[in-house]
Amino acid sequence: MYQSSESLGRLVSLLSRLPGVGRKTAGRLAFHILKMPVEEARELAETIVAVKEKVGTCSVCCNISESDPCAVCTDARRDRSIICVVEEASDIIALEKAEEFRPLYHVLGGRLSPLDGIGPDDLNIKALLKRLDGSVKEVIVATNPDVEGDATAMYLNKLIQPFGVKVTRIARGLPVGGDLEYADGVTITRALQGRQEL
Repeated sequence: MYQSSESLGRLVSLLSRLPGVGRKTAGRLAFHILKMPVEEARELAETIVAVKEKVGTCSVCCNISESDPCAVCTDARRDRSIICVVEEASDIIALEKAEEFRPLYHVLGGRLSPLDGIGPDDLNIKALLKRLDGSVKEVIVATNPDVEGDATAMYLNKLIQPFGVKVTRIARGLPVGGDLEYADGVTITRALQGRQEL
C-alpha cells in the first residue's frame, strides 16, 4: 500500500486499532489531524496523555474517575438503597439519561464469557458483594440483553440472594416511537412478557 509519509502511516495504523475504526476511517482521521493547526493537535495529544495519567478507577464502585471515591459514590442525593450493576463504565452514561433515577452504580468491567476466557474472578464481583452491608435493599442488574449478559445476571442473582437483597433485571422490549412491524420476534416476546397493567 502506498504511503506518502512514514509518520502518517504510523498514525493511521495506531488509529485503526481503536474499536470501530477501520483503515478507511483511520485514514480520514489522520488527514484531519494533519490539517489541524499545531496547537490543536498538541492539545489533542496532551489531553490523551492526561486522561491516561489522571483517570483511574473508583475503589468503591469501580467506575472511571479522577477522584477516589468518585462523584457518584460521594453524591448525597443518590438513593443508597439501590445499586445498579453495569458491564462497563460507559453504560452509566446511558442510564443517567433517566434523570429521575438516581441509584449508586457498580461496574463489573465486563461480563461472563467462558468462550473468551472471562470468568467470575475476572470481573469486579467481590467488590460488589462487599457493598451489600445491610443498607442496600435492591440490586438492579443492567447487563446487556444477550446470552453473556443474561448468564451474568443469573450468576449475580445466585450470589446475591443469600444477602436477602432484592435482585431485579432491567426490562426489555420495544423502544418508544418504534414500529411493531419492524421489531424482531425476540423483542416482541420480551415486550409481551414484561407487560404491565394500565
